[in-house]
Amino acid sequence: TEMASYRDEIFGPVLGVMRVSGFEEGIDIINANPYANGTAIFTRDGGAARQFQFDVQVGMVGVNVPVPVPVSYYSFGGWKASLFGDTHMYGPEGINFYTRAKVVTSRWPDPATSSVDLGFPETR
Repeated sequence: TEMASYRDEIFGPVLGVMRVSGFEEGIDIINANPYANGTAIFTRDGGAARQFQFDVQVGMVGVNVPVPVPVSYYSFGGWKASLFGDTHMYGPEGINFYTRAKVVTSRWPDPATSSVDLGFPETR
């Protein structure tokens, strides 16, 4: 954790490897870092992978994937000091920034076969 590659957010072909005494220590080291762009776990244990994805505080998580960069629909970007601005630039958050959402809820019962009372108030 004293190395510049842990303290500074770097981009490039760099692989950081640290030996830890166990799963919890690994999670603690990752979560203590001020940057949270991406991380990965390599395991055959599905339970450990699932726990990792829930416990790690990082924006992009890879399970048996060396570079956890998602397809463009999903956000490329991390959490904590790795995020610039209010939202991520790509993915649903980027789309939502330029979109005005509309929600339409509809139901079309067949009047010939439906006797559903939709509960509209009646005037008296």
